[in-house]
Amino acid sequence: MSNVQQEVFEIISKQAKIGMETIKPESTLKDLGVASLDAIEVIFDIEEHFNINLPNEEVDFENGTVGHLTGAVERQLAQKPANG
Repeated sequence: MSNVQQEVFEIISKQAKIGMETIKPESTLKDLGVASLDAIEVIFDIEEHFNINLPNEEVDFENGTVGHLTGAVERQLAQKPANG
């Protein structure tokens, strides 16, 4: 598990008040019982934690999986300029 995936799982776990062992890359936030408003909080927490902005097209609350969300975070991190 990558550090990014680990951290995304931790944020979802904390926000949804579920054990990390129940979160799988193929799980959707909906599968995990994360309501729409809570899902928005998850996204805000992820953006703040990683200091990124996730484009709306990268976030699919209904069908997007945790793995997809992790991939979106990794893509945004890869596009960030390195601190010089």
